[in-house]
Amino acid sequence: MNHLLAIASGGAIGAVGRYLMSNGVYAILGRSFPYGTLAVNVLGSLLMGILYILLLERVSLSMEWRAALQIGLLGAFTTFSTFSIETLLLIENGELSRAAVNIILSVVLCLAAVWAGVLIGRQI
Repeated sequence: MNHLLAIASGGAIGAVGRYLMSNGVYAILGRSFPYGTLAVNVLGSLLMGILYILLLERVSLSMEWRAALQIGLLGAFTTFSTFSIETLLLIENGELSRAAVNIILSVVLCLAAVWAGVLIGRQI
């Protein structure tokens, strides 16, 4: 039961963080492209890489804390389902080049971010 409460608590924080960050990005850059979702996913990937190394190799935390941070917080913070629907809507609206750019940027930047996070985590 503690495990589930930890995930739910982390998830609540992650979901609110995603909402605030993505809307902040959209307020600055507009909604002509899914910038908010892209920014959230890149940051979430970076943080996942850092946490993965820290929690695996550096810090001994209980399973509840690990679940709260990785499954709850970052699971709710990153937005793959939002990425998917936004990309589908771009395709349905005939904006194939924007959809392709979103797919390429999301995959490349998020993989680069998680790799950078792993490297950062190993340096801490």
